[in-house]
Amino acid sequence: MTLRSLSARGSLLVLVLAVSICAPGQRVVAVGDVHGDAGALAGILQHAGVIDADRHWAGGSTILVQVGDLLDRGDHGREVLDLMMALEKEAPKSGGRVIALLGNHEFMNLVGDLRYVTPAGFAEFSAPDTAKIRSNAYQRYCAWEKRRAKRMGYPAVPEAEASWNARHPLGFVEQRGQFSAKEKYGRWLRQRAAVAQVGDVIFLHGGIDPALDVTGVAELNERIQAELRTFDELVSDLEARGIILPFFTLQEMLESAAAELKAGVSDAQLRTRLEYLVNYFRWYGYRDDGPLWFRGYSQWPEQEGTERLTALLARSGARHVVVGHTPQPEYRIRQRFGGQVFLIDTGISRVYAQGRPSALEIENGKFTAIYADERRTLLDRSPPQSQEAGAGDRRSEPPPNH
Repeated sequence: MTLRSLSARGSLLVLVLAVSICAPGQRVVAVGDVHGDAGALAGILQHAGVIDADRHWAGGSTILVQVGDLLDRGDHGREVLDLMMALEKEAPKSGGRVIALLGNHEFMNLVGDLRYVTPAGFAEFSAPDTAKIRSNAYQRYCAWEKRRAKRMGYPAVPEAEASWNARHPLGFVEQRGQFSAKEKYGRWLRQRAAVAQVGDVIFLHGGIDPALDVTGVAELNERIQAELRTFDELVSDLEARGIILPFFTLQEMLESAAAELKAGVSDAQLRTRLEYLVNYFRWYGYRDDGPLWFRGYSQWPEQEGTERLTALLARSGARHVVVGHTPQPEYRIRQRFGGQVFLIDTGISRVYAQGRPSALEIENGKFTAIYADERRTLLDRSPPQSQEAGAGDRRSEPPPNH
């Protein structure tokens, strides 16, 4: 993999991870937000010819790009991760490739923000002795609360076990362990990029805000990765100091950090780390204008967006951007700004009652939306001879920009 930076006037420097040079005629299939629905993901991948009925790679030299949010909301996030990890290993054997990018929900899980994990989602990670693991964790929490209360000079009043258990379902402790930097899922997710480019198409979860203040070579991807490294370092330090426990949620970490700061911290390094943690909302991984959360491509008026994207893409050397993150009207893949942007979050997960599984196929300059019941051409910039040869295969005319 190579990193390249694309300079621009002013402070903006668009960073793209050039993960692959797309060979002429090579097929790319992009999939949006999955949100814990392994069955729906497998179904649309099979329909797109990427996997077979046994969920093994069948896409040949196809490049599969998933733009993040594999996790949360649905009940089968672990199954989704296992499928993507298996396909990533299988695809190269046939000349294909799997590129899985970070979404905001992957980032949230890595830092302990578990607001959207379902009880069943935690239960997927349960060990055979999960009830004992949870009981031991509660006892550790009680001992921790007593130590902290004594150190800070207030009465120890640990949360009642029933209340604590309600907030920490079976499998919770194991899930936190599996998403740590040392374990299987945590390691794999920390290796994901936020932005990737295949041929002349940029892929990411939310979008690149043209006004984003990014400077320096490789900064956009590197800043997300640096935030995760810094988080891992501070967690390790705070655990060693007894300020937090390994299974704490982000909210529990924030409460502990705030209490320490309020009590007064003389250690300058510790104070810096605590302040960094309580200001998590400033991280690129959480900012509304950051690459994991930005929604401008779905919200901008057509004229404004066309002007902004034309300038952005001119600086980047790309022609198109593909993003997820924002469920689209009627849960259909949407192209905007003269085909410069494709929005592919169509509510794949069953948690969206009206959502529909979909994939975006890119081949020879032709962008096609794939659904379970139809294929719809969204943009066709294929060479004239290809257009002529494929004219009879076109299922529908490109819809107007909207």
